[in-house]
Amino acid sequence: MLAGRLALELRRRLFRSYAIGKGRHAGRPLTLIKPLTFMNDSGRVFREAMRETGGGPGDVLVVCDSLDLSPGSLRFKPRGSAGGHKGLLSVVHHLGTDEFMRLLVGIGRPAYKGQVVEYVLGEPRADEAPLVAGAVVRAADAVLRLLSEDPSRVMNDYNRREPGV
Repeated sequence: MLAGRLALELRRRLFRSYAIGKGRHAGRPLTLIKPLTFMNDSGRVFREAMRETGGGPGDVLVVCDSLDLSPGSLRFKPRGSAGGHKGLLSVVHHLGTDEFMRLLVGIGRPAYKGQVVEYVLGEPRADEAPLVAGAVVRAADAVLRLLSEDPSRVMNDYNRREPGV
């Protein structure tokens, strides 16, 4: 979604475990990284990518799903624990810090705890699919706003909105 809006093509570099696209928005440079690893090992990608781009943990924004938010909700967090999210745990481990911004996209929880893997990897339920799709669009909007506006204002705007608002 975001790469398309920025007209960026993500390309896999030889011997890299991610696809990368570089561009500009609002006069600022932007690098999009898409891990090509399993989610539980996605943190390795950030260390590799930061060597390539020269960035540091403070330059990172991780966009990921969250079982703890209702479908369609968004929540920015400037830092903090992984909250049980194995992909975020991998990022924290490989960066050596939890001092990076994340944008969580709510997908809700399955009816039974034993269904989490299938739920996360599957398609949203028919009644939740429009909410999640809308959140993806709003997440792209939020990332673009971060490049041109004060981050605390963007965080405040998106953290208090409910799905569909």
